[in-house]
Amino acid sequence: DRGSEYQSRRFRRACQRLGVTQSMGRVGSCFDNAVSEAFNSVLKVEYVHRHTFATRTEARLRIATWITGFYNTRRLHSVCGYQSPIDYEHDHQTNSAMELAA
Repeated sequence: DRGSEYQSRRFRRACQRLGVTQSMGRVGSCFDNAVSEAFNSVLKVEYVHRHTFATRTEARLRIATWITGFYNTRRLHSVCGYQSPIDYEHDHQTNSAMELAA
């Protein structure tokens, strides 16, 4: 998104403080943020729209817990050969180490 709020000094400083690297896609290219858009869709469909949160703090905590406790560790992803991201990463590291040893 190239909105003015994302280009503002205040937002830029917040990103720097949090260690976030800002990146803006090219004008008119929907593919620059396709991965983020896909993740946001999954998050909303599979979790957010199925739950009610009393406060923003509760929502942040429960969403973060869902991401770290389910999405990255147990949810199967087609792009990972129907493995969880953590299992895919582990297999990739193991295979890379074996290739280096060979």
